[in-house]
Amino acid sequence: MTDDDLFTPEFALGHWLNTPHPLTLADLRGAPVLIDFWDYTCVNCLRALPYINAWHWRYADFGLQVIGVHAPAFTFGREQAQVQAALDELDIRYPVLLDNDFATWHNFDNHYWPARYLLDKEGRLRHQQSGEGGYAVMEQVIQRTLRECDADASLPPVMAPLRPEDAPEARMHRATPELRGGLHRGALGNPEGYAATAPMLYSLPQDRRPGAFYIGGAWQADQQHISYQGRGEGIVHVPYTAAEVNAVLSPQADAVERIIHPQTIDIEIWQDDRPLPAERRGYDVDYDGRLTVSRPRMYNLIRNPGHEQHELTLRVRAPGFAVYAFSFIGTVQD
Repeated sequence: MTDDDLFTPEFALGHWLNTPHPLTLADLRGAPVLIDFWDYTCVNCLRALPYINAWHWRYADFGLQVIGVHAPAFTFGREQAQVQAALDELDIRYPVLLDNDFATWHNFDNHYWPARYLLDKEGRLRHQQSGEGGYAVMEQVIQRTLRECDADASLPPVMAPLRPEDAPEARMHRATPELRGGLHRGALGNPEGYAATAPMLYSLPQDRRPGAFYIGGAWQADQQHISYQGRGEGIVHVPYTAAEVNAVLSPQADAVERIIHPQTIDIEIWQDDRPLPAERRGYDVDYDGRLTVSRPRMYNLIRNPGHEQHELTLRVRAPGFAVYAFSFIGTVQD
């Protein structure tokens, strides 16, 4: 697609947040529009979000309209209350479309979380970026499209990278790939495998290698998650190589149960068979090494000082606790 091509996809019908009425690209003609496809549990989306938020605050007064299209990676992401809570926590103030059926996603022929599309005032696609990175280039194109509306606009300097790994020349250490908990693309390493019809009592194998997670106790597998069904202690072991570990967790897997019998649970976070040291605790881990899981979202568990190999352990005693995914972040190579 060239700069002379109009971008014809349109927003599908759906519920909008942070705006009193639905928006259309046709209505937004006359000013640049930045469209961000994201999910509130996607680690790459969340790492890109500080730039999206900054561009909104920097350029809204110059005419830039930022639109978020929330396409849920997990079923709980279809719940308006969960997305609204994420918008509040992440301080997202621009309009967000709930694309629960991926209709807008398909209209745009999108394939990735996150993905950003920048349209100029005429509706032409001027730049597209998938995944993390490319922030300086995107901002430069944003500024060009704004100056096409007002050649004398006094725009701020392009932002410096917010993290060392965002620099264009940065080369990253290879971290453990994302691990999914459910039957769909699941990464369970126990020799018993998944049992989708009923809870299964799992024994932890002695040989545990990166690239899978391992469980002990009574667990039930579903398409997108595994949930603890025991009465004693359930264990999750995750061998990994990375600097940072995140997990998508929920206190209850069932949406109805979350509404009728809401609960908040505490789980213990250990590393290498020891309680997690204070200097390695993620943002969501308390001073005593416990993680409070209050609703389905991504939790930051571990922040190591460098790119290291360890084994994460989750210890849980609450039936219904669900594990959806683990994600890992590397560091910049020296």
